[in-house]
Amino acid sequence: MAVLHYFQRPGAEGGPVSLLRSAQAVLGGVRALHRELCYSVSWTGASPPNPQETQLLHWLFGCPFESGDVATESFLCPGPTDLLVEIGPRLNFSTPFSTNVVSVCRAAGLGCVDRVECSRRYLLQCARHPTPPEEAALVAVLSDRMTEQRYEEPIRSFALATRRAPTWHVDVLGGGRTELERANQELGLAFDSWDLDFYTELFKKYGRNPTSVECFDLAQSNSEHSRHWFFKGRLQVDGKEVSESLFESIMRTQEKSNPNNVIKFSDNSSAIQGRAVCSLWPRDPSRPSRFEKRKSTRHVIFTAETHNFPTGVAPFSGAATGTGGRIRDVQCTGRGAHVIAGTAGYSFGNLHIPGYPLPWEDPALPYPKNYAQPLQVALRASDGASDYGNKFGEPVLAGFARSFGQRLPNGQRREWIKPIMFSGGIGAMEDIHVHKEPPEPGMLVVKVGGPVYRIGVGGSSASSIQVQGDNTSELDFRAVQRGDPEMEQKMNRVLRGCVERRKANPICSLHDQGAGGNGNVLKELSDPAGAVIYASRFQLGDPTLSVLEIWGAEYQESNALLLRPTDAALLQRLGQRERCPVNIVGTIARDGRIVLVDDLEAPVTDVAPVKPSGKKTPVDLQLEWVLGKMPQKEFVLSHSSPALHRLCLPPGLSVGDALERVLRLPAVASKRYLTNKVDRSVTGLVAQQQCVGPLHTPLADVAVVALSPFETVGAATALGEQPLKGLIDPGAGGPAGRGGGRSPTWSLPASPTCGT
Repeated sequence: MAVLHYFQRPGAEGGPVSLLRSAQAVLGGVRALHRELCYSVSWTGASPPNPQETQLLHWLFGCPFESGDVATESFLCPGPTDLLVEIGPRLNFSTPFSTNVVSVCRAAGLGCVDRVECSRRYLLQCARHPTPPEEAALVAVLSDRMTEQRYEEPIRSFALATRRAPTWHVDVLGGGRTELERANQELGLAFDSWDLDFYTELFKKYGRNPTSVECFDLAQSNSEHSRHWFFKGRLQVDGKEVSESLFESIMRTQEKSNPNNVIKFSDNSSAIQGRAVCSLWPRDPSRPSRFEKRKSTRHVIFTAETHNFPTGVAPFSGAATGTGGRIRDVQCTGRGAHVIAGTAGYSFGNLHIPGYPLPWEDPALPYPKNYAQPLQVALRASDGASDYGNKFGEPVLAGFARSFGQRLPNGQRREWIKPIMFSGGIGAMEDIHVHKEPPEPGMLVVKVGGPVYRIGVGGSSASSIQVQGDNTSELDFRAVQRGDPEMEQKMNRVLRGCVERRKANPICSLHDQGAGGNGNVLKELSDPAGAVIYASRFQLGDPTLSVLEIWGAEYQESNALLLRPTDAALLQRLGQRERCPVNIVGTIARDGRIVLVDDLEAPVTDVAPVKPSGKKTPVDLQLEWVLGKMPQKEFVLSHSSPALHRLCLPPGLSVGDALERVLRLPAVASKRYLTNKVDRSVTGLVAQQQCVGPLHTPLADVAVVALSPFETVGAATALGEQPLKGLIDPGAGGPAGRGGGRSPTWSLPASPTCGT
């Protein structure tokens, strides 16, 4: 096996102007920046590529309209004072780029290619050679430290040392809560005092010590992020207990006012009553066949989620995977559903655009080092969400963007330090697929989608921390995911093939993988029956993964489902057709326990609903302990009155000046940086997209989609948000602005710090 290098020269324009300016801000003597791409190809053939294979590789990596733009030698020639820097992806996992390029190479007949990674090589022409600290600063502005690294020399091998971290026991029986606190710190679990007390007593009650994997599992699966303790908790306000939780209040409203609901608060999405529509169906979704018109009752799906913490740490990747996770919510409604369109929204702090000062921005206010600046969030988060939707094939039809930051008269700061990244989705589902089937002993537990990577490890607990910054920077960066929208579309086609079998749909139950990874999704899927899961059955993208990482990593583009053994061959045939992994990882049991068998060293050949003797079980939990009737958390709150001042205009501010300031607000200003880079009409079901008018300039106030290309029935949705009013009068944030009705002559103090 060898690693071959192919260099691609970009255009004559050289390096991006923005990167040159960033480099000049670090080192004033940078005169120019040039770049090239380097494709590192893992070649498994016994001999080097022959002339025909070499020509094909050049053609694949080059521009079809240019000749000579790909070579086996670098195009960059550094001088004595210049700096040559190569930046590429971290090498402990194959990137989504590699997955897709390898697929293309094999389809083109290059079967000896098993990995391809692309790096960027920058030549900075400097007046003097940078010092080591200056080099490190230049590398920082040229790379994303979460997903990339500097290559000190060309890649020689993709081989990794396969050494897995061991599983260990936390001595709760011997050391009590103190030992659990130590594990909490080492693993970054974000357990609060209630969690530490509860789990200490739980394992003492059952007379055994938890493993490190179980502690990590409980921290992710039962975090605020995953279980919404505050939303479902007991509230005490000013010493008086509130009669019902926030969740109960909303449920009561829904029960009385919305008889149109088909699914509510019991699935990955909610659904409302749809209509009978005529649409196209393949005669046999599992193989090439003719399409036929058929009539069916199709319901409308709405879902929404935020991805705030990951977007704050890594705007592009965090927002991209926020879109991907929400798409999977739509996919996994009932026994499978269709994705139609998305909506998006962003709230961030003061932008501080270089060379564009705004009078309400205070440049002295600091930002956490492990969080992206608001300007990066505004640009890169919207880039990430748009990029994912464009590559998957989902249009974005509506959205919002808001910037705010202010210091109150009492010195308190109100600003979105942790940003809001909102993603909403519209979909459709067949009436016959509304209800999931309960798990039955003997059903197969199946993972569909991308392989396991060391991605999103601890994301659930990291985003649940009460005070952002309490966690370490490295744990924060380890917790953020990376997205592969092409793999998500492959998985979508597999699920669509199942749904299009209508009554013969092989999927019994379906859940998307999100926070907590396999540990969370497989518990939810198997509850209350329980399941036995085998670690060796997961397809690994990184052979060095530990059992804890296999069980807890929130790697993307993965769903879990149940099906009967007689349907396994059909699902695997669909997966092979779409080049999407399908792995049978376990079997539903009948004892109410979730058991993970560590058989990585000696895989168990038969997947049975009982754990094999002699095998380690890093996870062995009664589902009732961790998903059943767990006690509510209690939250003690008190009212506080905001410090408000009467609104008064600054001296000398004219009407024209005030108007100019208002028009500069991101909430008011042009949204072209959001709308013009995202697809707004793909699928053929979009009746009203983001922009209206002959020039597609104004923004529409509603998004409309059809349920079928042959019908004029569908769904309409709109986004409305004005959170700043709630800072003066919280009631003003209620329906139709009902509340205390305080006079509008009061000034707005500031915005909330974050959302979850």
